[in-house]
Amino acid sequence: MKKFEDIYVDYFDIVYKYLYCLTKNKDLAEELTQDTFFKAIMKIDTFKNKSKLSTWLCQIAKNLWYDELRKYKRIDYINDDTSFCEDIENLVIFNEEKKELREKIDNLDSITRDVMYLRIYGELTFSEIGIIKGRNENWARVIFYRGKNKLMENNSDE
Repeated sequence: MKKFEDIYVDYFDIVYKYLYCLTKNKDLAEELTQDTFFKAIMKIDTFKNKSKLSTWLCQIAKNLWYDELRKYKRIDYINDDTSFCEDIENLVIFNEEKKELREKIDNLDSITRDVMYLRIYGELTFSEIGIIKGRNENWARVIFYRGKNKLMENNSDE
């Protein structure tokens, strides 16, 4: 087993980006990432090598996120960085477009939806998505491409 410092360095970005994808809040994602690694240190003896270490860490992260949601009885944490919007009208249009995109992605099958969220909102590479999902980079690219095509098809139907 690697030293924990190496694990932290190797997997910090993946866990942080995964949590950012879930939370849409940089501060909360950073806090939960720290909590994830703390919990992983405390529970490292429970890791049985039945999955990849990154998958195990992301599962801890997801559970901490769910705990956070239950703690505050909130459905979503959203902290939009809208400082680039110069006026209220642009802000409203921007938020509506974002909302429409999220709704369209929500209507995709769960695998495609996860890949789309991780890529678009989590800003993960295809390689990182493949690691999280226990697949390879090419698989993540194909799923994302197909999801993008489905979104474009649905857009042309309207």
